[in-house]
Amino acid sequence: MFAIIKTGGKQYRVKKDDIILVEKLEGKAKDKVTFDEVLAVSDKVGTPTVKGASVAAEIIKQARGEKVIVFKKKRRHGYKRKNGHKQDLTLVKIVDIKA
Repeated sequence: MFAIIKTGGKQYRVKKDDIILVEKLEGKAKDKVTFDEVLAVSDKVGTPTVKGASVAAEIIKQARGEKVIVFKKKRRHGYKRKNGHKQDLTLVKIVDIKA
């Protein structure tokens, strides 16, 4: 049994015991999280979500992604800007899928 959930503006296909990296969620390690925006469960497709469906997960740890370098330059104008960014992420383990 699998589910498609939406969190942080992205969609993820998950099964029980999957470990996924999502955009930052509030909470500490060992906290329980519930995803209510379930777009599909195995053979049921929602319009836009499946009513009564939810996915239970447990936060494993809070982390930061790899550094992304943003470099802007305009030729022949002496304009250069270099900036970096690290995204806050959360590692979660899927505990249960309720259809």
